[in-house]
Formats: sequence, structure tokens, C-alpha cells
Amino acid sequence: MPTFSYCLLLLFLPLLFCTFHANIAQNLIPETCKKCAANDPNLSYNFCVTSLQASNRSQCDNLRGLGMMSIKLIKYNVTNTRHYVKNLLKNKKMDPFIRACLNDCLDLYSDAIPTLKQAMIDYKSKHYKDANIEVSSVIDAATTCEDGFEEKEGAVSPLTKRNNDTFQLSAIALALINML
Repeated sequence: MPTFSYCLLLLFLPLLFCTFHANIAQNLIPETCKKCAANDPNLSYNFCVTSLQASNRSQCDNLRGLGMMSIKLIKYNVTNTRHYVKNLLKNKKMDPFIRACLNDCLDLYSDAIPTLKQAMIDYKSKHYKDANIEVSSVIDAATTCEDGFEEKEGAVSPLTKRNNDTFQLSAIALALINML
């Protein structure tokens, strides 16, 4: 017959494990973002923490889960930006130069979506080098999009924040991939 202390141990052990596990997951994001920001001067610690904490934490209980979540965040951001550009292009009275830049950005962001889908497949398969290359191409897309607007003096990009967010999210994913 089990003793009373043995029963208490069986009762509280799962609770202790859950508390410990939740604490690790809670600290994972700030600690990981601190490492990422320390290794990449282009990466904002605050942006990293805010972005990753806003995601589904149940999938972020370890570094590998955090990496997959970061790629999903990029895909969400890229898809949303693509829709935003399509809506901007509905304006018939737009400056022709801005329209041309937005069409280029639409192409870049449209191409980035299947690239990110492949990055998720490669990441799941632990083909980190391939996922790294694919996520890097998304950084290039965001940078190329933004640079297009700078070709004409006085032109203002309506996508600066979105391009910067894509850049930051991609930099986070790359940092996480490189930690594995």
C-alpha cells in the first residue's frame, strides 16, 4: 500500500513539471531574442520579443518550435503585405513611378510566398541550410522593394514599415535557424 507521502508526490509531480515547463517557455523568447540581437546589429530586441510573444506560444516551447513560428510569422506578414499592395494598386490616380514600384513589390512578395512554404518544408525536414537560403531571399525581396522607391528623388515608399517588418522577421528566423 502506497504511503501518504508517495501519493502526494504523484499528485504534485505533474504540477511541478507543468510549472517548470511553462517557466522555461516563458523565458525562452526573451533569452533567445537577446542572443539574436547580440549577434545581429540589424535586429531589434524589442521587435523580436514583441513578435514572438504575439505568436501561438504552444508551438514555441523550444528553440526549434520558435524557429518554425518565426517562419510562419514571415509568411503571414508577406501574405498580408501582398494583399495591401494589391489594394494600393486599385488607386487609378497614382503616380506612374510609384505604381511601377508597387508592381515590382507585388511580384517580389508574390514570389516570396512559395519560397516561404518551401522554407517551412525544409525547416521541418531539418534542411536548415536550404531554409536559410530561402529566408535570406525574402530579406532580399523586402530590401529590393524598398530600394526601388529610392530611385526617384522625392518618392516616398508606402511600404517602408511593412518592408522593415519583413526584414526584421526574416532576420529573427535566420538567427534562430543558425542557432540549431
